[in-house]
Amino acid sequence: MIQRIQSVYMLVATMLGVLCLCMPVGRLTMTDGLGTLTNLKLTLTTGESSNSPWALFAILLFSTVLNGITIFAYRNRIWQMRTLVVAILFLIGYYAFFAFYVWVIANSLSFRPTLTSSFPLIIIVLDYLAFRRVLKDEMLVRSLDRLR
Repeated sequence: MIQRIQSVYMLVATMLGVLCLCMPVGRLTMTDGLGTLTNLKLTLTTGESSNSPWALFAILLFSTVLNGITIFAYRNRIWQMRTLVVAILFLIGYYAFFAFYVWVIANSLSFRPTLTSSFPLIIIVLDYLAFRRVLKDEMLVRSLDRLR
């Protein structure tokens, strides 16, 4: 049921998650060049790359897939609310790991986040808005059950 506003919120959150998976989330400035941090790897201009931020990719991928699945669970509103809360918690964990990773590598480097690094925050807000709308639908259904 894509015509419900919470489904639109979840669809936009899923699309932003896919974009964030594909685009760089930060730039590193070093004395001998630049580097790019994506959710899957850290690439330097010297040609070196490291797969150390793979956990960022895994957390964001899980949250994005969860948002995508939740769109089609419109018949089970309680499960939908629970999965939205789980997705929000995983995105908060994403930011915790992202901050830790940047703190670890930024001791000797200068880090500048890109616009893409704000996408998970926007996804958190969209998931919260979707949660509120699903809760509103559930309360409406329960109030109608009382009237019967």
